[in-house]
Amino acid sequence: MTQLSVFIAADPPPRLDKALARDVPEAASLSRTRLARLIASGAVRRGDEVLDNPKARVVEGDEITIAVPEAQDYDVVAQDIALDIVYEDEALIVINKPAGMVVHPAPGTPDGTLVNALLHHFDGKLSGVGGEKRPGIVHRIDKDTSGLLVVAKSDMAHHGLAKQFEKHTARRSYRAVVHGVPDRGDPRLLGTRGVSAGQGGEIVITSGLARHKTDRQKQAVFFDGQGRHAVTRARVLETFGAPPVVALVECRLETGRTHQIRVHMAHAGHGLIGDQVYGGRRKLSPKALGDTAYAAATGFARQALHAAELGFVHPESGEEMLFEAALPKDMEDLLVALRAAPRSGP
Repeated sequence: MTQLSVFIAADPPPRLDKALARDVPEAASLSRTRLARLIASGAVRRGDEVLDNPKARVVEGDEITIAVPEAQDYDVVAQDIALDIVYEDEALIVINKPAGMVVHPAPGTPDGTLVNALLHHFDGKLSGVGGEKRPGIVHRIDKDTSGLLVVAKSDMAHHGLAKQFEKHTARRSYRAVVHGVPDRGDPRLLGTRGVSAGQGGEIVITSGLARHKTDRQKQAVFFDGQGRHAVTRARVLETFGAPPVVALVECRLETGRTHQIRVHMAHAGHGLIGDQVYGGRRKLSPKALGDTAYAAATGFARQALHAAELGFVHPESGEEMLFEAALPKDMEDLLVALRAAPRSGP
């Protein structure tokens, strides 16, 4: 157990939880969620007074003591599963996740996940995240999406990385293969609510995202203040077919919401190849693609989406870091087939 003293600075927020979130030393790396749990557990005091109400009033000069327990073992089994490690140091690890791997254990997927693999890789050498000796999952990518994600190895790293994702300063760039060509000169596209022309040939898709009203496993686009604010920037890199009916697109996230790229591209009328949940509205033309490319595109077994670039400021050293991951073999093979399709023009 560690006793942490926090002195409330000038002009504090009136609520205990908000004042502590502001005034707890950065080195303590206590997130708002962790502070809320400590308050609720009775671990926060002012002298002999237990402060277990997050709305308790505090004033400048108050000395608040927080009893921070040692990190407990994490109740998830470690499993020897191969990992594609792009970078690792004492604070964090960057993984190139394969398609088909779930990030975190959940009902229906209790093991075989990235977290199970990381626990084996770390072999107990974790300083604790959120009070448990576990990897700090800062962001996630879908089971059937491949590519880069960063995982914290300590509370300090988790806190620093989470702030960057919360403030949308982390760089995340994806490669997607989509139905049609999202051309900013298309009046239909720019007439779609939430879609606008950006810079450098980009289209910008802006909306709220929230659970679908009838299918709770899906996300849906909302407007007029409903849902969580989401912005996706998409730029065509390559087109395929005569006329072009498929495109390779770079998608950059300003925000990171569940299924964001898949939902936004489907909303714009350019759902992802292979996406059985959001991308099935449009049909491909065998005449435009030719037999080989048509078979490759219609037979692609997952959403054609890869987290290709990830950038952030290292939470301890302050160094700017940028990582890239090449397309996995299944997406590379898809592009090879698509490039063999008939071409428009000379």
